[in-house]
Order: sequence, then C-alpha cells, then structure tokens
Amino acid sequence: MTAEIICVGTELLLGDIVNTNAQFLSRELAELGISVLHQHVIGDNPDRLRALVLQAKQRSDLLVFSGGLGPTEDDLTKETVAEAFGDTLQFDEAEWQKILDFFARTNRRPTPNNRKQAMVPTKGHKVLNDHGTAPGAWFEDGGHCAVLMPGVPREMKAMWAEQVRPLLEQRQNCTIHSRTLRVLGGESAIASKVGALFESANPTAAIYCKTGECEIRVTARAANAAAAEAACNARLAQFKDILGDAAYDIDVPALEYTVVRALREHGLHAATAESCTGGMVAERLTNVPGSSEVFGFGFVTYAEAAKQQLLGVAAETIEHYHVVSGSVAAAMALGAAKASGAELAVGITGLAGPGGALPGKPVGTVYLAGADTRTEHGFLIRLTLGGYRERSVIRTRAALYALDLLRRMALGLPVPDATPFTPETDADTLDI
Repeated sequence: MTAEIICVGTELLLGDIVNTNAQFLSRELAELGISVLHQHVIGDNPDRLRALVLQAKQRSDLLVFSGGLGPTEDDLTKETVAEAFGDTLQFDEAEWQKILDFFARTNRRPTPNNRKQAMVPTKGHKVLNDHGTAPGAWFEDGGHCAVLMPGVPREMKAMWAEQVRPLLEQRQNCTIHSRTLRVLGGESAIASKVGALFESANPTAAIYCKTGECEIRVTARAANAAAAEAACNARLAQFKDILGDAAYDIDVPALEYTVVRALREHGLHAATAESCTGGMVAERLTNVPGSSEVFGFGFVTYAEAAKQQLLGVAAETIEHYHVVSGSVAAAMALGAAKASGAELAVGITGLAGPGGALPGKPVGTVYLAGADTRTEHGFLIRLTLGGYRERSVIRTRAALYALDLLRRMALGLPVPDATPFTPETDADTLDI
C-alpha cells in the first residue's frame, strides 16, 4: 500500500505552528509497512486542495489528512475531499449531541457553525473522536481511500491509535512487528557498514539521524505475530553483529535508560562532575524513572574555585595545565568518585564556545574522564567537536559521550581512543 500525507492549514505555511503531525504519521505508516510517497502542506484554499487531492488520489492508495475539520468557514477539508471521492455529507444527530455535551461540560455554548462538524460521509463513514469535538472521516472510491483527522496533535494521535491504525492493520491482512535499534555514530558511517541490510523488502529497515546517534527501525510483515517478531529479531541480530557495541540497545527512549539499567543490573552507582556541560549528564540520568537507585551525586563545577572546593582539584594542576585539560578532567572524575562514594564517575571540562579558544585547543575541545574505583583505573578521552560549531551541539555531544563512557565502564566494554590512568598517573601524561 502507498500513501500520501496532507496537512491542511494556512498557519502551517506561515510557520506559526510546527508540523509535528507529518513526522508522527510518517513513522506510524512505515511501521505498518505502508510506503509514504509524498508529504504535503497546503493552506485553507478549497481550489488548491481539490487539485491536490485529485492528483494524489490517482497515484496513491491512501491519503492521510490532518487539519481542516474545525467549525470556521475556511475549514473545508471534509467537504473538498468528499467531492473528490464522489461522496456527500449528511448531518449526524449522535455527533451533534456529543458536541453539545462537550460544550456543556466546559460551560460554553455552541454556535451555529459548530453544526458543520457533525457532518459525516454518506457512503464512507465517520471516525470517532473521543478527545475533541470534530469526528474524523473515511472515504473510499475505486480502491483508493482517504482518512481525515483533526490537526490538533493530541486529538490526531489519539484518533490514530484508537481508530485509524487498527483499521489499517485489518486491511493489510497481515501482522506487522517493528523494533528500533539505537546506534552511536553518524548516519553516513553507520550506513556504509550496513547498507546492504536496508535493501530488503521484508523486513524493511530505515535509519533516522539524531545528534550523535541514529535509530534503525526494523519492520517485519508475516502471517502471524510470532513469525513477524522472529523475522524482526533476526534482522536486528544482523545489524548488531556488524555494528558491535556501538549498537547500544533496542526499544529504549535514549542512552540514559540503557545506562541506568546497566548500573542497576550490576549493582553500581555513578556520579558526575561537569563543567562545560553544566549538568546535562546528570539531568539526562535523572530523567529516567528509578535513577535514584544508581545516581546520587552530580557536581556542576563551572568555576575553578568550585572544582577545587567540591572535587579537590589542586590549584597547581589548574594553573599548570589549564582548567581545560586532561589532567583536570581526570582529577574531576576521581574527586567526584571520592566525594560521592560511587563506583563510577565521569568528569567533563571543555570549550563549548563560541569564544575562548586556546593555543592547540580550539573551540569544541572537550576532555572526558571516567574513574572506576573498583579497579582504581580510569579512561581519558579528548574529543574534538569544533566542527559542529554550535555551542548547544557541542555540549549535547559531550554529554552523550559521557553517558556512553558510563555504559562502557558499567558493562566492561572497551573504551575506544582512550588513555588509561590511575590516581598515581603523572599529570604530564594526561596533557593530551
């Protein structure tokens, strides 16, 4: 099945509202094995909308709409699509009563133009909306279908999950199973290793780029749920075999969830000492429910005095090697572990910019250290993130690397490009 997404609303064209609906619908349709051929954003103009609908109907099996179901004169999506699909609209007393009840609950009165929201297809059928006033609509003509949903994201997502997705799953006449593999690294580097795995028609695989990492969504279609799940898992295993420990987890919202689970499963605790990231690592860890079991201390030591007073970084170390140095990062990690009693700790110091470059240390230079009190060993990494330019991106990437370092230490995985150190290591060797 092929599909096109049509988001209706002049406010979208003006940039007044961010079009998150298209992203959501694209991913949902991909999970169902439905290929999205086009995405459109169009204003509240019936002539232009009619031309687009007639064109899209000729080349795609399914048209998915969001927006244009409101009570105002320019909300004409339902009327326009009905005409293009050879259908008419009729007044639905049950829907009108729902609208009246909704207004009564909110201590408001409907206006005459609200009646148009109770108009539903004659040959097609309405799509129930239990989260707002406007019902959706389903039209069919000559093997082509159109589904209309509200533009309000909360209402649209609820209608999709409760009404539309189950309907499409039935029409697919198969079971769909989808899982998401999260991988650290850039899209081009990852795709160059596993490109052949994206060529399969079933299971399908699609890659989505994020800051410092990617998602690979694998979707399998089969006659039953067990077969679809097995096919999906087999393809995921192929990805993991090739990508190694850069593929850090499956079906998790973010890396910090993996880190918290790894700490919990190994009976470990972590602490953070952050300078340039300003608490971003601690913030991400504490976003995870239950993180208090494994994380109790986060130090934000932006000033030199804070590094000395809270973490025990020697003033001589800062003076001799500079506050942005491997020696200071290592001292921060060791100090955080000692002050907190945690088995694992990370220390981060760097130049996030836009100014502050030093000789041999351009903006984007970040030193990341990890200390493990179980072995009295640590790891020091110098990151060169200046190519990303934006301060926010440099800080976000540095925090991601820090979380990955905690993951690797907790799981006993190798730490690429790291310089080992101990509390007795000569600071000169850490000035990398």
